[in-house]
Amino acid sequence: MKVIGIYNIKGGVGKTATAVNFSYLSGKNGDKTLLWDLDPQGSSTFYLNMESPNDFQLKKVLNGKENILHFTQITEYDNLWCIPSDLSYRNMELILDNAKKSKKRIREALKEVENSFDYVFLDCPPGISVLAENIFYACDFVIVPTIPTPLSIRTYEQIMQFFKEQELDTSIIIPFYSMVELRKSVHHSILYDSPFKIKGMCVNFIPFLAEIEKMGIYKSPVETYSPASRAAESFAELWNEIKRKIQRKK
Repeated sequence: MKVIGIYNIKGGVGKTATAVNFSYLSGKNGDKTLLWDLDPQGSSTFYLNMESPNDFQLKKVLNGKENILHFTQITEYDNLWCIPSDLSYRNMELILDNAKKSKKRIREALKEVENSFDYVFLDCPPGISVLAENIFYACDFVIVPTIPTPLSIRTYEQIMQFFKEQELDTSIIIPFYSMVELRKSVHHSILYDSPFKIKGMCVNFIPFLAEIEKMGIYKSPVETYSPASRAAESFAELWNEIKRKIQRKK
């Protein structure tokens, strides 16, 4: 089982769209896939048209007193399960801060599903926090959507610096450009002729497209309502590239 976090310090960079579309494509390709929506806003839960379980008890899950497998829900898509977000997630920082081995609680919780899935995607809230540290310790890879602007690239560099300070493996970080608008000179320059060169940056990128914004209307991954679109093609090409990177590191 590979655990993949979709993370950035910044919000509004396309994390949730990435998490939902990658997990959908993973399942479509035949891999048993779980998407855990860790963001209290519950956007992945909304996009997959799921609802939070009435009996979910986050504190018991994070303290090892409840098996997280009990809260996985099958979606309408092939090989794709979801752990929906819940309002209790707003208290996650406090729960983790008070827990023993607080940096490893999510990793411990995910051990309960390691024989049930090929891939687990974590849709992560923004910010550097105890939760972020938990995510980093739990993940085999951290995918970082990065808008091609100087400030967004600076944020990526802050993530790298945090990993180095915590003596974490920076090679698990996989960045890609998100919400790209090539008609903008800054975006075009950074992609093609800028001094801002990020090591390991994916070749494929996700454009800023209306078809992706329509996920909120259709409550589904892009390919399900617009299979021939550039948006669907972009997600498929990028996931294939990232999956190759993951498989090479096995």
